[in-house]
Amino acid sequence: MAMTTIANPLNNPRFMAATTRAHLQMIALGMQPRRGVRKGDVLAMAGKYTGKAYGRGAYKEAIADLTSFLATLDMEA
Repeated sequence: MAMTTIANPLNNPRFMAATTRAHLQMIALGMQPRRGVRKGDVLAMAGKYTGKAYGRGAYKEAIADLTSFLATLDMEA
């Protein structure tokens, strides 16, 4: 099985958008983020990639926007 290593994941927008989307999916299901991270911080992180500002509780909208953002990255590759 081939393994892929991401040298610097913080500078990889595809990796960060995918992990942010996964984090939002868990929050939308009711999980609480770890200490030091608020739900609004995760929404702001999503907004950094989508260019939108999300209000409190807009998890599903942010997930959908990140999904389309990742799809556009896949089309460019």
